[in-house]
Amino acid sequence: MAHKSSAVADEPIDVLFALHPKFNLMDFAGPLEVLTTALHDANDPSSRAFEVTIASGEPTVLSDQGVTIQSQITWKEAHERLSEFDVLIVVGGNVNDAILKAKAEPMPLITAYSEIQKADPTRERTLLSICTGSIFLAELGILSGLSATTHPDYMTQFENLCSHSAVRDATERTDVIEDARYVVNNLRFDIGDEDENPYVRRKSDAGRRPSNARKGSMSFKGATRRESIARRAAMRLGGLRVITSGGVAAGMDAALYLVSVMVSEESANEVARFMQLTWTKGVVVDGLDV
Repeated sequence: MAHKSSAVADEPIDVLFALHPKFNLMDFAGPLEVLTTALHDANDPSSRAFEVTIASGEPTVLSDQGVTIQSQITWKEAHERLSEFDVLIVVGGNVNDAILKAKAEPMPLITAYSEIQKADPTRERTLLSICTGSIFLAELGILSGLSATTHPDYMTQFENLCSHSAVRDATERTDVIEDARYVVNNLRFDIGDEDENPYVRRKSDAGRRPSNARKGSMSFKGATRRESIARRAAMRLGGLRVITSGGVAAGMDAALYLVSVMVSEESANEVARFMQLTWTKGVVVDGLDV
């Protein structure tokens, strides 16, 4: 596969779903529907914006709801091809001590993906966790110095894991945001003047609820990049865009956000219309106009 620094209109955005045993089916199916519905050109049904690959440990993987999904590649193949993917999506469900203590898959895959970005910051990559998938990120220390959220029922466990990882690794703590549908870190495209953009929530704005309006954001497609690779490399995780979401419906909101920044706002709105979704927007932290 040819090296690319970003996805473009005539090239699908490559997405890898990591499915562990007893994963939550809707954490997978909701964002999958959003991404596979998105088009680069609303008038061209063949212009699908995202190409999806499913990875798991076996040829089939059983969800917590009893539905079996066929995987396309093994964990080993996923590691071998990991640099090909623009987006890695980690879902929730069955996030238990057995997986966390053993650091079983998908945890090594998450770590490897973040290391690839640090080694090669010339390419944009996104790590998206749905619902309790963020607990994997918390245990690994991926969220150090970042802001994040998870399903409200797991917020205490999530906060404890984030704090434990910060102490264990002697790193910065995670700013846990409880009132967000999703939280985006290391946003790197041109988003206009931060002072005029209430959609960007800085850590100094903790007392102010961000607006739901997305002002000044530019689509991934056709945007003129003004980003310095050196500056991206200096960011946490090599500039890896890290998105964490709340539960099932919030995960679809996060997927719509991904469509809006990697394809266009218009495409995201069309997906929401087609799926009869009301897109509730989250918050962006550390948005940089570079």
